[in-house]
Amino acid sequence: MSPPEPLTVTLRAATEDDQDEIVALYRRVAATTGGLARSADEITSGYVMGFLARSLETGIVLVAVEGRGEDGAPPRIVGEIHAWRGPLEVFAHVLGELTVAVLPEAQGRGVGRMLFAELLRIVRESWPDIERVELITRESNARAIALYESLGLQREGRLEGRIRRADGGLEADIPMGWLRTR
Repeated sequence: MSPPEPLTVTLRAATEDDQDEIVALYRRVAATTGGLARSADEITSGYVMGFLARSLETGIVLVAVEGRGEDGAPPRIVGEIHAWRGPLEVFAHVLGELTVAVLPEAQGRGVGRMLFAELLRIVRESWPDIERVELITRESNARAIALYESLGLQREGRLEGRIRRADGGLEADIPMGWLRTR
């Protein structure tokens, strides 16, 4: 079986007007096994508006949009990535709380890689005071870990028993970080 065809998308900065589509995206991803730490029921407009507001104010938030209307299909958001700075001065050089979500049917087609690569490009070129980008991912998400490592993030440990799986078992979270090279 050959790998799926790459998906043609346009990346752009997200806006508050994207909230409803991002809610729908996150609910779809959260409904898949291992998709997000939150369940679909925990994805609310308030949750999405909260991370959009923080990312727009002190971070980066991007969406991947498929379609431009040429084939009659309306454009739709198929992926999103965001990260922001925390409020403490000692962490002002860090973009954290990073989350990336890609529609299940678009996964494995390059969307997550493009979103992540663009976020890191923006940091490298436009945010010289950001020296670290960090995230945490569940240990069973091997595809995501491989992607993050291929983009230059390093595993930084293991948080044993941090995730409660749907079957009631526990699994580790893996903290990962990217450091700007001087």
